[in-house]
Amino acid sequence: MGLEPRGAETLLRVLQRRESLGSTGVGRGLAIPHSRSLVSNRLRLAYGRHSTGIEFQAIDGKPVHHFFLIVAPPLEISNQYLPVLGRIAQLAKEQDVPARLAALTSPEEFFRLLEEKRV
Repeated sequence: MGLEPRGAETLLRVLQRRESLGSTGVGRGLAIPHSRSLVSNRLRLAYGRHSTGIEFQAIDGKPVHHFFLIVAPPLEISNQYLPVLGRIAQLAKEQDVPARLAALTSPEEFFRLLEEKRV
């Protein structure tokens, strides 16, 4: 997203506040941290991977390796925040997704996976 340091700090606080309500670690090594914030002027989706995993208080108690970050402005004209969150949540439920994410070697493979899963 290319945030300035102050914007990055603000986003981190907003996401931490959201996580304090309940972990977005959905299990099987996946998490979907999400929030609305003024730091973004449009819906943003980012994917990140951590090879050894991070303790994230996921529902299955296991470390998280794959993160889908969703950030949208408080008032979003396109109204895509909840549909995108829903699609990523559906993707996270697919049995083969954690292993396929772990095997990715390029952004192109990631986009092919999303296209195949109709995200």
